[in-house]
Amino acid sequence: MPIQVLPDTLVNQIAAGEVVERPAAAVKELVENSLDAGARRVEVDAAQGGLALIQVRDDGHGMARGELRLALTRHATSKIATLEDLERVRSLGFRGEALPSILSVSRLALTSRTGADAHGWRLAGEGGLPAGEPEPAAHAPGTTVEVRDLFFNTPARRKFMRAEGTEFRHLDQALRRIALARFDTAFALRHGARKVFDLAPAAGAGAQARRVGELTDPEFLDNALAFDESRLGLRLSGWIALPSFSRAQADLQHFYVNGRPVRDKLIGHALRRAYADALHGARFPAYVVYLELDPARVDVNAHPAKTEVRFRDASVVHDLVFGAVHQALRRVRPDPSSHHQVHVDERTGEISQDSFRYGVGAPAPAVRLGEAAPAPSDLWAQAHRERGAGAASPNADELPLGHALAQLSGIFILAQNRHGLVLVDMHAAHERVLYERLKRQLREGGVASQALLVPVSVSVPEDLADRAEAERERLRRLGLELDRAGPATLTVRAVPPLLAQSDLAALVKSLLGAAVEQDSHRHFADVTEAQERVLADMACRSAARAGRQLTVPEMDALLRDMERTELAGQCNHGRPTWVQFTHDELDRFFLRGR
Repeated sequence: MPIQVLPDTLVNQIAAGEVVERPAAAVKELVENSLDAGARRVEVDAAQGGLALIQVRDDGHGMARGELRLALTRHATSKIATLEDLERVRSLGFRGEALPSILSVSRLALTSRTGADAHGWRLAGEGGLPAGEPEPAAHAPGTTVEVRDLFFNTPARRKFMRAEGTEFRHLDQALRRIALARFDTAFALRHGARKVFDLAPAAGAGAQARRVGELTDPEFLDNALAFDESRLGLRLSGWIALPSFSRAQADLQHFYVNGRPVRDKLIGHALRRAYADALHGARFPAYVVYLELDPARVDVNAHPAKTEVRFRDASVVHDLVFGAVHQALRRVRPDPSSHHQVHVDERTGEISQDSFRYGVGAPAPAVRLGEAAPAPSDLWAQAHRERGAGAASPNADELPLGHALAQLSGIFILAQNRHGLVLVDMHAAHERVLYERLKRQLREGGVASQALLVPVSVSVPEDLADRAEAERERLRRLGLELDRAGPATLTVRAVPPLLAQSDLAALVKSLLGAAVEQDSHRHFADVTEAQERVLADMACRSAARAGRQLTVPEMDALLRDMERTELAGQCNHGRPTWVQFTHDELDRFFLRGR
């Protein structure tokens, strides 16, 4: 077949394959056009999941008669005119592909009126540009786009659509994502005869928070931290959920760049890194976060659907996102009023399987960043000091985790505070305390090391022995000093004091494996992450094991350290370290007062 120029209709249908994947994509494009036109109210009506009907009506600037045909012409736009405009895109749409692409696979009617016109104008077509001219139409200032029978002329595409309910859920989520970024605009959604939501403009922090709660999950804000940080011309703000409000899937993750919803690998990595040592590997964090920066510092023309972006200062953006979120999470200290609480069924008095939920009660407070955090003390030394000095114990009402009462099965600590009963997983809690101490030592120059009275010989694969020689200084910062005694033999001369009784062969191999991983990464955050994984393993090895009997002062010392330790609500693997049984829940469990 010879080379030939494709017909416009076929070109638009090819473009539609990229731009209009399903009804939700058409809604996204049309609503973004409305917002770019200055709309302060956008109404969306859909039928049969959007396949039979999508109607988007707005009160924006509108279009004059002569612009309607241009709006349906490929690469016709009012949003950019020069290369400089393209490099500083502020609008949500700018390519001029959406309307002609949607028109190429539907029956579309465009009606619009400017504030200067006495009436509106209407232009309609099926599968391509109409031959006629716009006709007068009654219409308020603004624009209405009506899309019927989506993919009517591309049956192959139509058969790949899902059930009506599935397609509508995608459409609903697409509009919710946009509404989360535009608090200044009212949004309404109807599906058939059902009103799904009708949102007024949200002015002020309180109204914005309520909109976030309505559009995401009613419990999200009760379990989230509000934050706002600016640095180097960038501003990052929004809400991040506490680690215990994690999700089984990534269904509550919203990130916006200059109001544009995006899914960016760099941002995703920074956020995963911020939650790394407080979230179980099979769980996903929840967040609604906004990044604002000079449009010249981000390329939004990197993907046909404009869901991916490229940052000109990628490392600066990564560090801001990681740093702000990480520090916000680390400011949290144990608070019984907004932590893991047991829920007892009002009717039966039974504890349900999903009873351990986070954040019962008032919303979590906003976090101010940059505050210094006290370092955790030496748990056992502190306990013996207090016991030897006969230190006075504060009233339990003054302490978030109260005072220890007893130890259960050599695993759990029972304590009493003013809210009721606190149950602590001894190993998980001690593991977090030790891990944070090791990380602090690493930041301040290196993990403390203690020479072995008798050096220990460890057999390792020859490649790891080679690595040990190459990474000797880096391993020393992690508290491990060793020499090579043979082709496949290392001599361990010093280890962190916490690990003197550990399996040194397994420890050495773990540390050397991390050193190999560090060498394969260039980004500082990746190196730090690999080091911290090793420290987490070290903390786990040295934390109090199940069956170890603790004295009451030792248990109290652990509780006090938890109160001073960052992220003390979760162990290094993301499991909860303690739960709160309130007086009311205990009464219900035992049917008291009935």
